[in-house]
Amino acid sequence: MTVFNSKAGAARRLTEQERLAAIIARATPVEGCGPLIPVAPARGPQVAFVPHVVMPDEKAADGYKVERTGWRGFSAARAADVFDVLERIAAKRKDKDGNPGGSPFSKGQVNVARLYRDLVERHDAGGMRCASLEARRGSGPSGGGEFMDAFIAEGEQIALMRRRIGHGVAMAVRRVRPSKRGGPDARPILDRALVDAICLEGCSFRAVLERHGWAPSGQNTRAVMVALAAILDRMQGCGLGAHHKPS
Repeated sequence: MTVFNSKAGAARRLTEQERLAAIIARATPVEGCGPLIPVAPARGPQVAFVPHVVMPDEKAADGYKVERTGWRGFSAARAADVFDVLERIAAKRKDKDGNPGGSPFSKGQVNVARLYRDLVERHDAGGMRCASLEARRGSGPSGGGEFMDAFIAEGEQIALMRRRIGHGVAMAVRRVRPSKRGGPDARPILDRALVDAICLEGCSFRAVLERHGWAPSGQNTRAVMVALAAILDRMQGCGLGAHHKPS
């Protein structure tokens, strides 16, 4: 009995060590990132990217140039999102000629999805500073004028993007047979709910389908991805309903 317990305890310790090692591995900045970026388990999986900044340039035709801002040539790190996952899956998938598969979303669609996420997150965080500035009104100059102007402009941009999202239905129950949609409990998936779940909450398409009572089948997943692509096109101002074809 003692031997059995000893082996069971060793197995549990090994399992826990492996679990912790996996967490640390996912939290470690990917290769090419700056050495000062800390390991942060709460951040989750990360991808490398090169920050850029627009600078005035008298020699350029339009008066500006784009420069890298990575520290000493290193890349920065950001949290991986669902679009990174889809890109990795597409890169592993090969066609009949052995070429990598194309991403289901264009660069423009991905960029506007991430812009929407960044704007909303920054604007929500800025609301707390607005409350602080409001509390100090009347007690003298607060120095918050520029911030308030930027905060208002940002809110207007978010409002514009949400008007472009609209109040449509990405997945309508009446258009799909009960056997295909997953049963009688399936509910319509609204355009705004789809965008917010994917872009703001970081949900997978499978999770969105299950949340609304739909079967997470390949057919339903493809349909909801096509619906999102059309919405992202509208958010870019690229039309009112064109669907992006995978490239």
